[in-house]
Amino acid sequence: MNRLDRLLRPRHIAVLGAGWALNVIEQTRKMGFDGPVWPIHPSKPEIGGLKAYASVADLPEAPDATFIGVNRFATVEVTRELAERGAGGAICFAAGWTEAGEPELQQSLVAAAGDMPILGPNCYGVINYLDGALLWPDQHGGVRVEKGVALLSQSSNVVVNIAMQQRGLPIAYVACLGNAAVVGLAELAGALLDDPRVTAIGMYIEGIDDAPAFARLAHRAAEMGKGVVAIKSGKTEASRVAAASHTASLAGGGAASSAFLAQLGIAEVNSPSELIETLKIFHLHGPRLGTKLCSLSCSGGEAGMAADLAAPFGLSFPPVPEASRARLSETLGPIVTIANPLDYNTFIWGDLEKTTEVFSAMLEPYDAGLYVIDMPRDDRCDPSSYFPALDSIVAAQKATGKPAFPVVSISENFGEARVQGLMEQGVCTLLGFETALAAIRAAQTPEGAPGWEPVKALAPRETRLLTEAEGKALLAAAGIPVPRAVTGVTLAEVQAQATGLTAPIALKGLGFAHKTEAGAVRLGLASLEGEAEMPGATGYLAEEMVTGIIAEMLLGIGRDPVYGLTLTIGMGGVTAEVLADTVTLVWPADEAQILSAMRHLRLWPLLDGYRGRSKADVAAFATIAVRLGHLMAGDDSLEEIEINPVLLREMGAVAVDALIRRD
Repeated sequence: MNRLDRLLRPRHIAVLGAGWALNVIEQTRKMGFDGPVWPIHPSKPEIGGLKAYASVADLPEAPDATFIGVNRFATVEVTRELAERGAGGAICFAAGWTEAGEPELQQSLVAAAGDMPILGPNCYGVINYLDGALLWPDQHGGVRVEKGVALLSQSSNVVVNIAMQQRGLPIAYVACLGNAAVVGLAELAGALLDDPRVTAIGMYIEGIDDAPAFARLAHRAAEMGKGVVAIKSGKTEASRVAAASHTASLAGGGAASSAFLAQLGIAEVNSPSELIETLKIFHLHGPRLGTKLCSLSCSGGEAGMAADLAAPFGLSFPPVPEASRARLSETLGPIVTIANPLDYNTFIWGDLEKTTEVFSAMLEPYDAGLYVIDMPRDDRCDPSSYFPALDSIVAAQKATGKPAFPVVSISENFGEARVQGLMEQGVCTLLGFETALAAIRAAQTPEGAPGWEPVKALAPRETRLLTEAEGKALLAAAGIPVPRAVTGVTLAEVQAQATGLTAPIALKGLGFAHKTEAGAVRLGLASLEGEAEMPGATGYLAEEMVTGIIAEMLLGIGRDPVYGLTLTIGMGGVTAEVLADTVTLVWPADEAQILSAMRHLRLWPLLDGYRGRSKADVAAFATIAVRLGHLMAGDDSLEEIEINPVLLREMGAVAVDALIRRD
C-alpha cells in the first residue's frame, strides 16, 4: 500500500477553518462524495449543515484525509494532532513558510507531521474525480470520470486554470504540491500513476527536488505505458525569481532541464493548451506516437498551411506510396493531385462510403493522420453536412488501427461536446493548428534509456582555477589528446625547453581565464626567440599548433545543483558566445547520444562535409566528451571543465585550451 493512498482516495474527510471548510464541504457535495465529511471547529456546532467537532481528538476515527484551512501557526499544531491520531494525510493550505523567508516554521511543520504525509504547505489541495473526493477550497470546472489523466502542479493557480479547460480532456486527478516540504514531485506523481484508472500524467514543474527519484518515476511510467508531459518553468532569470517567490522550489536552467526531460522520454511543452492536447493523445493512444504522418483536407489552402506550420516543429509528410496513390486515384479521379498533405477536394464531400475509402487509404501506410476540419457554428449554421466526414475519420481509424486526429485550425470551431463525443469513440480531436502540431511533436518524444539516472548533485563550494598547464596535464592523464607542450614560470625557462617543439608554435600566458582578450596568446610562431614578456602572466605555456583543422568545437561539463552534471557541446573558438550554437546533455551519456545531440547544432552541416568540405572526425570528439564526463564524475573535487576549442581534423581531435575549476 502506498503511503499516499488514504490521502488521495479517502473514505472520510476532515476539514478545518470556517470559511475554507465550508468551501470544501460544498465541493464534496457537488462532486457526490459518498463518505462522511467532518468539520472541526473549537466553537461552532455545525458548518455547512454538518456537525462540527471541537478537535481532532473528538472525531469518530482518524480521518483518511484532512484539509487544514487555518493560519500557519495553528497549522503546525493541528498537523501534530493529526499525526498522533493516525490520520492518513493532510493538505496544508496556509502560505507564509520558506517561500516567505520562514524556513524554521516550515521545519517545525515537517517535524510535527512525522511519518504522516502532507501536501504543501502553501498548497491548494487535491481533487479525485474518479471517486468524488475533494480537498479543494474553490471552484474547479471538472466532472466525475471513470478514467482519465492526472494533473500535478507546483503552482496552484496554473492547475486551476487547466482544470477549467473546455477541450474535452477527461481529468482523473488534480493535485498541487505547494512547497513540497514532505511529499515531493516524484512521490506524488508515482502515487497518481499507480492508480490503474489514470492513463497519463501532466505536470507544471517549477523545480525538481530529487532528480534521481524523478528519473525512476519516468522509468516506471514507461513500464506502465503511460505518457508523461511537462511544462518546465524557470528557463529565464525572471521566471526563476518568480518561482522562488511563491513555492521555494529550486529551478534548474532551461537547457539542462529540457535535456533531462528528453533523456527520460518525458514530453516537454510550452503552454497549458499544448499540455492539454498532448494529454488527450496520451489518454487515447499512449506515448511514442509514430513519426510518419499524413495530412488530409478538402482545401488546397489548408494543405499548404499544414505543410508550412509543421516545418518549425520538425514534422514532415512523406510522399504517398505508389500502391496507396493508385487506390486514392481510383476514388478521387484524375483531377485531384495525390500528394501529402492531400487536398481531396470536395468531389466526395457528403459521400460516406467514398470519404471513408479515401480517409482509410491515405492513413494505411502512415503512423498517424491529421484530418483538418473546422465545423460551422451550431448557433447560426447547420453542421449536418460535415457529419459524414467526422464519421469517416472514426471509420478510418477503426479500419487501419492507426490514430486519426481531427485537427481544428481555429480551436473554438468545434465545441467541447463534439470533442467528447469523438473521444468516446476513441478518436482524439486536436484544437488549434499550431497547438495540435506541437502536441503531435511532443507525443513523438522517444523513450528514454531504461534505468538512466543522473549523478548525485553536490552542494556549492569555493573553487580555484587551475592553470592551463595543470588542466592539460589532467586531461592528458584521462586520455584526452592535447598538443605536445612545455611550460615554465618564466619566459626564459619556456624558451630553453621549446627547441624540441615542431613549428608552428603557440605561446600562451598563464593566469588568465580568457587569454585572447588579455592579449596573452601568440600564434603561428616559427620559434620563441625574441618573444617579449606578457604583463600579468603567472607563467608560460608553449605548444605545437594543430594543423589540418576543419572545425573548432566547445566542450564543457559542470556541476548542476539539480541535475548533477551537465555536458555542453557547441561550435567553439573566440566567437562561441556570438554563435550561441550549443546543445546540452545531462551526464551520463554515451558516444551515440553525443553524436545524436551534435546533429541538432545549427552549424552541423559544417562538420558533415557541407558543399564538398572534408568531414570532421566527430566520433573522435564524442570519445573526448565521454572521457571528460568520466573524469568529472569520478572526481568530486572537480567543479567545472571547459575545453574551447577542441580542434577537429579529418582524423582525430585535440583539446587545445582548458579552463578547469576544482575545490
